[in-house]
Amino acid sequence: MRQILFTLMLLVCSLALAGTVYRWVDENGVVHYSDTPHPDAEKVHVDSVQTYKAPAAPAAAATTPGPSAPASVPVAYQSCAIAAPVDDSTLMNPDSLTVVVHTEPALHSGDQVAIQMDGQPIPGLPTTGTTFTISPVDRGTHTVTAVVRSSQGTLVCQSSGVTFHVQQPSVLSPINRPTPAPH
Repeated sequence: MRQILFTLMLLVCSLALAGTVYRWVDENGVVHYSDTPHPDAEKVHVDSVQTYKAPAAPAAAATTPGPSAPASVPVAYQSCAIAAPVDDSTLMNPDSLTVVVHTEPALHSGDQVAIQMDGQPIPGLPTTGTTFTISPVDRGTHTVTAVVRSSQGTLVCQSSGVTFHVQQPSVLSPINRPTPAPH
């Protein structure tokens, strides 16, 4: 099969260049094409090659010197991600949770990071920097995401969610029951 496909590709290439092509079928029923005559071959008409010539590019317009762009335009974020906590981690009785956000490249001056837990923004957290402390953290399963906004307030990057589980001892647990005071 590969040989037939290769032969057909060669044929197409040769057809594009050749003006006269001959076609014949051998004793095994295989169809052949060639640019040289062969006994029992029929002449095949091949149209001339279709070409396209692109128009000339317009000449660059003369520019007048104007205000120049700032020397350092921030590069767009290639990625942003939650580096901590680790996805699907279990935290046992935490007093607080530290969320670390990693951006590539580093967070641009003036850009802000907001942390969302379970789809809701967490009020009271700073928006500068990449390390945040959430306290208290309720028991259960939670998902945190980071949203990076430019200094103009436009969304420039959003991380994937990281899920974590908080386990806290129950107040009904025998080890948490207060001991009776001695009489």
